[in-house]
Amino acid sequence: MTMMLALIPLLPLFAALFAGFFGRRVPRHWSHWVCCAAVGISFILSAVVLYKVVVLGFTEINVTLYTWLDLGSTKLTIGFLVDPLSALMMVVVTLVSFLVHVYTIGYMKDDPGYARFFSYIAFFTFSMLMLVMSDNFLQMFFGWEGVGLASYLLIGFWHTRPSATKAGMKAFLMNRVGDFGFIVGIGLLFATLGTLNFGEIFARVDELQGLNVSLWPGLEWSLLTVACIGLFVGAMGKSAQVPLHTWLPDSMEGPTPISALIHAATMVTAGIFMVARMSPVFEGSDTALSLMIIVGATTAISMAVLGLVQNDIKRVVAYSTLSQLGYMTVALGASAYSAAIFHLMTHAFFKALLFLAAGSVIIALHHEQDLRKMGGLRKLMPITYVTSLIGAWALVGLPPFSGFFSKEPIIEAARFATVTGHTYAYWALTLGVFLTACYTFRMIFLAFHGAPRYGASSHGSHKASHKEHHEAPKESPKVVTIPLIVLAVCSVFAGILFITPMLFGDYFGTSIYGNYVAHDAMARLYANWQGVLHYLLHAFQTLPFWLALAGIATAWYFTLSAPTAADRLVKTLGAAYGVLKHHFYIDAFYERVIVRGTHSAASWFVRGGERFWSEGVLVQGTTRLVQWGAQSLRYLQTGYLYHYAFAMVLGLLVLMTWWGIKK
Repeated sequence: MTMMLALIPLLPLFAALFAGFFGRRVPRHWSHWVCCAAVGISFILSAVVLYKVVVLGFTEINVTLYTWLDLGSTKLTIGFLVDPLSALMMVVVTLVSFLVHVYTIGYMKDDPGYARFFSYIAFFTFSMLMLVMSDNFLQMFFGWEGVGLASYLLIGFWHTRPSATKAGMKAFLMNRVGDFGFIVGIGLLFATLGTLNFGEIFARVDELQGLNVSLWPGLEWSLLTVACIGLFVGAMGKSAQVPLHTWLPDSMEGPTPISALIHAATMVTAGIFMVARMSPVFEGSDTALSLMIIVGATTAISMAVLGLVQNDIKRVVAYSTLSQLGYMTVALGASAYSAAIFHLMTHAFFKALLFLAAGSVIIALHHEQDLRKMGGLRKLMPITYVTSLIGAWALVGLPPFSGFFSKEPIIEAARFATVTGHTYAYWALTLGVFLTACYTFRMIFLAFHGAPRYGASSHGSHKASHKEHHEAPKESPKVVTIPLIVLAVCSVFAGILFITPMLFGDYFGTSIYGNYVAHDAMARLYANWQGVLHYLLHAFQTLPFWLALAGIATAWYFTLSAPTAADRLVKTLGAAYGVLKHHFYIDAFYERVIVRGTHSAASWFVRGGERFWSEGVLVQGTTRLVQWGAQSLRYLQTGYLYHYAFAMVLGLLVLMTWWGIKK
């Protein structure tokens, strides 16, 4: 078992090293065969582990590989904690990653950085597996930072484009802000309990109750609350919650396969997984739970609004990711950890599907991403269209698709929650259903329905090739469409098959902890559960279902029925529309206040610190002092004998006087 667990993350690592160091020296196809095979075997082994954990009763597998550092009574180890939570994540990560690897063969076939890209995504997979399989904070932080490094490399993969390198750096720096909070949370737990091992922390979490930490003189907070907020700030950065979300839309500068990998099964879900893993700790702080539910609700509703005004097909899907991450965060704040992980799983399938389908459209239109230059692709790309429609239905939450089974419980959990802010969260998520349907089906209608607009060259170069403007779009090759079909099947059946064991059964066991007395949202959901069929029939009586239909109808009206009405609405909104197009001016605030303010402060320190003190006082001041001393002493060297005799007599007089005083 130990060898099997070690191979799951190490195979992608070996593949990444092979493609990175030898990809240019071997035939081109070797890179994708090695990487696809490695990740595919990791998926098979992960499925075997999941089978052993769930079916054969290996409730928890805790393996220590070696001791990394021995600090007396504290040992820092490298090992694996595999329970139902991590086993599920391992399968989701490796499955989606494998499909993205296969898809990449077709999408990146002409890219000169082919082997380098496979190296990066294999390393990405390795880092995420190390994160979800870790049994301690040290190893989790290693995977956490590895994912951040890989995302920086992949977002800025096309490094000849300034926008790509800027987006990669933005993601890297924004995540470092969140990581500061993460380190603070880890440090407080380690300083108090003397361990980084999850099992030991969970067993001693009661020791944290009643302890306070002084943030500054006269103000004390619960140590547990400060630690939880620190950990959640880390999750905010990694899972792109407001206000640390601005890096995620810009990550669309990377190739489409990595957009699917970042937004679906890896990186952005790392923060959600971490909070669920630390559920025994978070359950001790109502303040932290309240903060999570408010931040999540704000993210869900605000990012859904921004999704309405996007014209880049990938950015529409990106903003939907931000919004859905808000739903998951609300579930965490409502102590519905199993609902958050369940939505994480279904979201991984239909969001990867939507990104890869968007990439299929982009390929067909010669890398055109503007929805206003699409249309009429429904009959030309039937597989891409049908799978996109399935992904859209799942995202909106229409029964019987997977998104319905995972989103509806989160909305209900927000309604039943007991922490401060739950009412705001409930209405934000409910309204978010309408907005999600609007922007999702606006994308579907603009891309696949109506008259073709991709032949227009008004925005293109007159030097573009004849092929680029006049070759009709066609369905993508099988290496692209087969992953779409697999993800579409998962998007249809994942919800209906797994809702009972994962939400209303005992699938997670002790891997997720909830105080169902103080925070009884899940207990109330369980009390109302009467089976899948009843849940499906009940959907037609719920407000979110009719709001979803209203959102689809609204999108149809503004895109197909009366497209000029959208232009009139934009003119009516006026300044409000400008606020949305500028993303609530959050990016502008960061640029003008944070970035420029930092530059100004740095310039002041350069002028005041480096130039005045370092160069002026320490360096040049020392030089001037030596020069002044030398100039002064030079006047004593006159060359006259009587001057030297006088100095000797004067010196003897001083010495004799000093000796006399001493005696």
